[in-house]
Amino acid sequence: MENDQICSALGAEFGSFSQVMSDWASFQPGKLAMRDDGGDLTWAQMNDNIERLAAKLVETGLERGQSVAILGKSNIAYALVFLAAVRAGGVAAPLTTSASAPQLAGMVADSGAKHLFIDAAKSAELGPDFASGLTRIELEEVDDWMAPAGTQAPAFEPDPKDAFNIIYSSGTTGIPKGIVHSHQMRWRQFPPTAASYLNSGLEVRSLASTPLYSNTTMVAFLSCLLAGGTLTIMGKFDCARWLDLAQSHRITTTMLVPVQYQRLMDYPAFDDYDLSALALKYCTSAPFSAELKREVLDRMPGGLVEIYSMTEGGVVCLLAAHEFPDKLHTVGRPAPGSELKVLDDEDKPVAIGKAGNLIGLSKTMMAGYKNQPDKTREAYWVDPETGIAWQRMGDIGRVDEDGFVELVGRAKDMIISGGFNIYPVDLEDELLKEQGVKEAAVIGMPSKNWGETPVGFVVLEGVETEAVDAIMAAVNARLGKTQRLAALFKIDEMPRSHIGKLLKTQLRDQLEAQGAAF
Repeated sequence: MENDQICSALGAEFGSFSQVMSDWASFQPGKLAMRDDGGDLTWAQMNDNIERLAAKLVETGLERGQSVAILGKSNIAYALVFLAAVRAGGVAAPLTTSASAPQLAGMVADSGAKHLFIDAAKSAELGPDFASGLTRIELEEVDDWMAPAGTQAPAFEPDPKDAFNIIYSSGTTGIPKGIVHSHQMRWRQFPPTAASYLNSGLEVRSLASTPLYSNTTMVAFLSCLLAGGTLTIMGKFDCARWLDLAQSHRITTTMLVPVQYQRLMDYPAFDDYDLSALALKYCTSAPFSAELKREVLDRMPGGLVEIYSMTEGGVVCLLAAHEFPDKLHTVGRPAPGSELKVLDDEDKPVAIGKAGNLIGLSKTMMAGYKNQPDKTREAYWVDPETGIAWQRMGDIGRVDEDGFVELVGRAKDMIISGGFNIYPVDLEDELLKEQGVKEAAVIGMPSKNWGETPVGFVVLEGVETEAVDAIMAAVNARLGKTQRLAALFKIDEMPRSHIGKLLKTQLRDQLEAQGAAF
């Protein structure tokens, strides 16, 4: 009966995340809700802590629609503050721990927060003067800070347009943009997934191993709790620890980024673990090669679903890799309710199979960039016939005759050499065919003769550094004249963001700092 009641609520056009979780706490008070390396909470305890934190936030000045900044390692305390901010009528504003101190200060100011929850490590790193004008609470002390046991927060009924959270973009220079998600957007994203779990009879035991400040993690975090499941939170990803948790807690759902899947596949003892409880695995945030998908399908139990979209929203493409083994080179087809256009540089539609700029539309679009209306407008393409704003996905891709979308590269990464368009992914694929090339990246560098020219980077395995020249010669022999690499460099490790995105800007900055000319 309880499941039917929750499923009915999740199927509504709009609802309250906090109310659904409160209902679960009433139905199953003794069931485990969350665990981390330091302990665990039942559903009754979790709900009580959320109420007490929310009450204290309101008592100490939190106003409706005001942000609550959170900075630190992922754990139960972090998750509770996120949920309490929403319960109190505020906006969760998780901050990227890898950002510089000036960037973090800029994000705190941009968010408009009066409260900053920060863990002891980041507090010591940033010093006492950081965000000194805010109410500053260490995450390790939230148990002492929250209102007394049994305290209920003032009632809050969310409006669909109310902000739910702000996710700050990563991998950028300057102050990252704050991407605002409304309650309505989040309600359209996660309740359907939770309802699908309940309707299938899946016992949700989710493992979150990407940071709670990342939009990627919300699939493992919010969907699990809306389904009344048990959430296991990792503070930092580690192959042995992830495998131990997945095995011992009989994890059924998880979200991993491609670099994590790769590390698990490369882990020598991977096949020694019992992962038979895994029913559904997700992946998003970075390019996921067909070869890696195939290996994951062969070696990890359960279905594999790749999600392609943006934190800002736009089209959502889904690839159920276990159902379409012949489409692993794609990111799937637009999900129900999502639309996709492929346009040329003059915003005209291109033919099926031809590459162009991807433009997306769905019911899960951001409310905009906080305090940056000009940047918000730049992110959209407005249909001249309907006036509807579509999201510029920032990717170049093509759609095959079956409607599956293949990514060619990032629009900003496209290289224009001598008037010809060069897609880095084509060159990277050729590099990866060479023996000993473990990873490859290609960027465009300024060229006096060609405007731009492609330059490559490789991580090698099992071959000597001297092999770079032979690799470049072999690849260039297969490429067209306009595509050929001007140089190829061996590096020890590719620069990546906290969720595994390749940071090509750092490769470009490295060459510019060296005064390289091509």
